[in-house]
Amino acid sequence: MKQVLSRTAASKTVTLAMATAIAATGVSWSALAAPSPATQLKARDAANALTKGDPAKAVALYTQALADTEISNDRRATLLNDRGVAYVRLGQTREALKDYNQAVELFPEYAAVYNNRGNLLMALGFDEEAVKDFNRAIALAPGYAAAYNNRAGALIRLGKADQAVTDFTRAIRLLPSSAAPLSGRGKAHLAEGRPHAAIRDFSRAVTTNARFSDGYRSRAEAKLAVGHYGDAIEDLSRAIAFNPQLPDHFLLRGRGYLASGDAKAAVADFTRVIELSPQNGVGYEARGLASAFAGNFDGALADLNLAINLNPRSSTAFAFRAFTYARTNQTALAKRDIDTATQLDKKNADVHWAAAELDVASGRTNEAVRKLRLALKHRPNFKRAKDTLAKLGFKPAQDVEQILEGHGRQGWKVVSRSARYFAVNPAFDNVRVPLELLGNGKPKIVSWEEREAPYSAFGVLKFTAGVGQDVDGQAMPYEQAAIIDKKSGSVVAIQPHRAGQKVSEWTWGEDGRVRVASVDGYTDDLPIAVGVVAAAAAKAKAAARARERRRRRRAQGPDWAPWAENGWAQPSNRKRSRRSKRRRKKKSFFQLLFNQ
Repeated sequence: MKQVLSRTAASKTVTLAMATAIAATGVSWSALAAPSPATQLKARDAANALTKGDPAKAVALYTQALADTEISNDRRATLLNDRGVAYVRLGQTREALKDYNQAVELFPEYAAVYNNRGNLLMALGFDEEAVKDFNRAIALAPGYAAAYNNRAGALIRLGKADQAVTDFTRAIRLLPSSAAPLSGRGKAHLAEGRPHAAIRDFSRAVTTNARFSDGYRSRAEAKLAVGHYGDAIEDLSRAIAFNPQLPDHFLLRGRGYLASGDAKAAVADFTRVIELSPQNGVGYEARGLASAFAGNFDGALADLNLAINLNPRSSTAFAFRAFTYARTNQTALAKRDIDTATQLDKKNADVHWAAAELDVASGRTNEAVRKLRLALKHRPNFKRAKDTLAKLGFKPAQDVEQILEGHGRQGWKVVSRSARYFAVNPAFDNVRVPLELLGNGKPKIVSWEEREAPYSAFGVLKFTAGVGQDVDGQAMPYEQAAIIDKKSGSVVAIQPHRAGQKVSEWTWGEDGRVRVASVDGYTDDLPIAVGVVAAAAAKAKAAARARERRRRRRAQGPDWAPWAENGWAQPSNRKRSRRSKRRRKKKSFFQLLFNQ
């Protein structure tokens, strides 16, 4: 299911890129020799039909226009290109490719047809050939933003995410108000293990287009990667509101609920996944695990049996069933499923985690720790593995981390593990800051600053982030700044602070918002302490009201003043009188007898 869903997401990216390309470029009819009025009318009607979502009608009208034998080759190429687009939307890829090929032969200088053919080749899985077409489109039109965007998408699929970031950045500069290249760059950052950079780009994308469902979904995926589960659930709820028929959205939100400890809500979302995609086993796998955490072991086993029937080679389904058996003290069955899962996939983090849970249940703590750390090696942000390690009193594989001598500062140390870097500080034992690089090199701590109220719970850690290249090929040193919540131990955001000679400008507002005028031309609004400021404001108002009440009481004067004989003073006098009577000693019998 995960593979199918990711391919679906990729297809959506391609479709979006194609739409952007078609809208962004093309040869104007007025720039070419004028065809007959009838041909112009058919071409215009065909374009309108395509815009209104009727590609079949568009194909018919373009075919009629192409029947005109008097039109020039360049005119015919534009009509073929547009009919190719209509064929793509009808799913008739063979006819579309034929039209694009003919258009290229008739008009080799037409950049748009290379871009559109590249998109079609990419959709068909020919990514390397697609890149060649995008290269040609860019060579013919160096300002062709959609071609940069589309080539970047192909580069991601070829495993060249860093090159994709460069192309997306060029597309963003050419189309700063478009959400597509921002979202694309975010996906490239996420693929390269830079979730905070991804969150930044996805946030900009949804700010540009508040109804960008895929942007919310992608930002949620990045937030799940950094452990911001509540924010991820909120983003996925927005994505679902815009498109309630995508199982992927419910699957991710269910995982967010499960990670945050709400197994019942997770079961509800995974049930929706099953309803939308009943023949895919991932929904049953996920619901089975959530049911096991919720204590519904019979339901969990029923779902996991179905998942295995649908996909007998799913190592995850066997691992989750082993975990369920371990929870119900059926260790022999659990061991059998773990063996099967391991044979199917030795690199599946879920398999190592489930095996560790079986070891925990059997009292083999050292073996459990080893397998949990192996799970984290394959999936560094695996929360279930981290949680189990914490319960056992261990930390995630810090014993195999290497300290980079000379790279720390102000109590902070830089450590490396599996080609990734982190900043740690004994003074903040619960904080691990991922040092996301934007270029080549190793990070160094530049400075550490603890903020004052209302941001006293936060600090800013600045670090070098490698050396890259600018658009002219010149060396570009980078520096980033991580905003850290010292109390929760979480990284709120990582912002680019320096690129070459450019330095970002930070404004720490009294409203609890940090505004960063970034080096790349965007201004990011980070509401990191709004709740703190609101609570402080409410406390200040309450204190002011209390002071005002005390001031009024003092202005009214003491109860014993000559002018205090009015009605408002009497209750106080009565209270004092009653207290005096209570304190007065009772007279003895002899005192009463002699009236003493």
